[in-house]
Amino acid sequence: MAQAAAKAATKQDTFLWEGKDKKGQSVKGETTGQSVALVKANLRRQGINPKKVKKKPKPLFGSGKGKVKAEDIAIFSRQLATMMASGVPLVQAFDIIGQGHDNPAVSELLLSIKADIEGGTNLSEALAKHPYHFDDLFCNLVKAGEQAGILDDILDKIAVYKEKTEAIKAKIKKALTYPTAVVVVAFVVTAILLIFVIPQFEQLFSGFGADLPALTRFVVDLSEFFQEYWWAIFGGAIGGVYAILQGKKRSRKFREFLDKVLLKAPIVGPIMVKASIARYARTLSTMFAAGVPLVEAMESVAGAVGNVVYGRAVLRMRDEVASGTQLNVAMKSTDLFPNMVVQMTAIGEEAGSMDTMLAKVADFYEAEVDNAVDSLSSLLEPIIMAFLGIVVGGLVIAMYLPIFQMGGVVS
Repeated sequence: MAQAAAKAATKQDTFLWEGKDKKGQSVKGETTGQSVALVKANLRRQGINPKKVKKKPKPLFGSGKGKVKAEDIAIFSRQLATMMASGVPLVQAFDIIGQGHDNPAVSELLLSIKADIEGGTNLSEALAKHPYHFDDLFCNLVKAGEQAGILDDILDKIAVYKEKTEAIKAKIKKALTYPTAVVVVAFVVTAILLIFVIPQFEQLFSGFGADLPALTRFVVDLSEFFQEYWWAIFGGAIGGVYAILQGKKRSRKFREFLDKVLLKAPIVGPIMVKASIARYARTLSTMFAAGVPLVEAMESVAGAVGNVVYGRAVLRMRDEVASGTQLNVAMKSTDLFPNMVVQMTAIGEEAGSMDTMLAKVADFYEAEVDNAVDSLSSLLEPIIMAFLGIVVGGLVIAMYLPIFQMGGVVS
């Protein structure tokens, strides 16, 4: 009951307001707050005399808010870093970004954070109230910037980090989506041919009064199987994909199994390895640059590498580093990092420039991922064309083979 009451007490609603500023000019806008009275008090503190404040009506159908995406957070990070570097006050920066955003969900999120900051909450604490959008890594970096008095510099590093990590994610999605989409299209086209087209040929063949070639017989039998059990085939395929997605979401062991398979998969595996190393190096470099202690930083790094296998390895490395082992030695013991990465880490430790060295490692592997994905696209195009040609061409040949044979007998 107490938790429910506390949640209700901190609930933020969206309000539309109209009033006059210090110059007597009419102004209006949108903000968030817990009540009309608190919104009016907040507007007066900003030098606005509110004439009308009312709760924003909800859309008749659905929330109409859209969704806050990771790309939105990356763009917000860059906008906030730019405004802070330009000397714009934090509250005003949130107001400008929030009011001007095209996505209502992002606007509501940012205006809610702005209201918390106006109430005296630190930025890191205000962000921590929204863990789905701002993870521990983001909040820890902001907190470190607040404590060191270099928030604008840290926000710039966060913006670079978010931009780089989102670019890596986009590349990985591209590498996985393209072949998957083609396989799905090939399966659907083949199923349509087997269910609707092949039966028409089968009726034609039944009047030949002769045995069908082995290839044709196989295709006809496959067509009959699809016609009878199409619901089980499509249901099994959709159910299998759903089961995999749910298993990945709910079971850590299953997620680890999938990540292991992806790391060892041909063609895609090397890309996943390079992407994990790039995320590891970029995250740890950003944490080091913010002055976060190594052991504390590695806990956040483990959750940011995007792969359970590498995440567990980073946690083991953290324990070894906490007991006095050098980072490069701990990395080498995992057998997951190439020798170049280990050696550059060792040089960074000796020279006291870990953030710089790790940033160079991240730049190198991000470029490697870019090149690998581009090469993969070029490599897959002829392979996919050949695959589709074999599948569709094989079905066509199987259907016309009896006609060719009959033509040969007649001649």
